[in-house]
Amino acid sequence: MKTLNVSLGDRSYPIFIGQDLLDNVDLFSQFKSSSASFIVTNTTVEALYADRLEASLHANGQKVVRIVLPDGESYKNWETLQLIFTGLLESNADRKATIFALGGGVVGDMAGFAAASYMRGIKFVQIPTTLLSQVDSSVGGKTGINHPLGKNMIGAFYQPIAVLIDLKTLLTLPKRELAAGLAEVVKHGAIADSLFLDWIEQNAHGLNHYDLNCLEHVVIRSCEIKSEVVAQDEKESGVRAHLNFGHTFGHAIETGMGYGEWLHGEAVGCGMAIAAELSQQLGYLSIDDRNRLTRIIQTLHLPTEAPQWDTSRYLSYMSHDKKAESGQIKYIVLEKLGQAKVQKLSDDIVIPALKACGAL
Repeated sequence: MKTLNVSLGDRSYPIFIGQDLLDNVDLFSQFKSSSASFIVTNTTVEALYADRLEASLHANGQKVVRIVLPDGESYKNWETLQLIFTGLLESNADRKATIFALGGGVVGDMAGFAAASYMRGIKFVQIPTTLLSQVDSSVGGKTGINHPLGKNMIGAFYQPIAVLIDLKTLLTLPKRELAAGLAEVVKHGAIADSLFLDWIEQNAHGLNHYDLNCLEHVVIRSCEIKSEVVAQDEKESGVRAHLNFGHTFGHAIETGMGYGEWLHGEAVGCGMAIAAELSQQLGYLSIDDRNRLTRIIQTLHLPTEAPQWDTSRYLSYMSHDKKAESGQIKYIVLEKLGQAKVQKLSDDIVIPALKACGAL
């Protein structure tokens, strides 16, 4: 088992990465409390892993309550969030209760938001079961829900007390979900570590075919990069914004298509292709590097051609991006592979990149 640390002073917490962690009773003993443990999961993940988690909690003498949500990005909303609050209230959860978020990014974001809000804050543990949540959303304390006008616009920064990553949960992922997670892996290489991007390119076959050694490497390196960035900039006032490379375009695609039509990672993959085109048009990336990054995205079975809409529709969705200030959109671009920057750009500069990727 590999242990990393997210360094945030008195709110620091460990990330445990290994195999069969769901059955590690000793590991779960450190989260034992005098109150109940609440497993927040969804209908799909419950059938696969909830019994194992519950058994480990019971072995430590914990009272366990399950709160099961419907599965899918389209349910990441206020109505589903209320199901968590209702479950907590009906079970008389107190301030010493702990939520265990068992599932992908949707479950983790909503369970974390509920933990941040219930009684103004209770403990929660992230147990991500998808590659995307293991390499990205479970680390860093971003929690929230979607709104019809914008993705993740309602939420809170609220750190877990630990992240437990059981790599074997990746073996039950559908191929489409695996690919979606690899988008965030590519992002980490593109913005922070060109050698890691080289490794991803060289090991694409193993990643596409569920090689646990390959997957372990990308989970560990992605968590290292994410942890370093979060430790520097917890609330995204500076360098943490780089983690949104591809997301301004990607979130627009997700919102415009209807949440769940494109998976988050699919939209981010396409968004990175657009952002790479933009970086090349600005004179930062060479044509060869732009083509190389696009090729890596495609090799991992992710889309690089955007839905075709009119200009005003794209710009409207992007104007609701969290990084926008006074109506002006800030973009994450690559100065070179492995190095990103934030830049405010006018619409007339961005539109040619959208056109080049089939969006207009």
